[in-house]
Amino acid sequence: MGRSVLKDKSKAFALRVIRLYQYLCEEKREYVLSKQMLRSGTSIGANVAEAFYGQSEADFMAKLSIAQKEAGETLYWLELLHESDYLQQNEFDSIYRDAEELIKLLTSSIKTTKRKLNR
Repeated sequence: MGRSVLKDKSKAFALRVIRLYQYLCEEKREYVLSKQMLRSGTSIGANVAEAFYGQSEADFMAKLSIAQKEAGETLYWLELLHESDYLQQNEFDSIYRDAEELIKLLTSSIKTTKRKLNR
């Protein structure tokens, strides 16, 4: 299977989330919100990877939809971490933009797949 921008970006995002989780645990001693962020943030890439091995286009779209929901949840945890002063503005802005970009890519892929299914 060839390269996929969505797969690459979701994996890179997962790695950023892992590093952020480590930082929050080690430096800020924050464990609860960051664990939730870790779960949802790494789940995005896992669902994208699984989508590419789907049995059908409907299965592909279903996995991407789950990834999209996980990305939305990740935004929520990032917002809470920022608003509770665990993340500084620049730290928050950078990773939040990446999550929003993933949502845009996922939304576009879902729409394209829906069009293919409706043909």
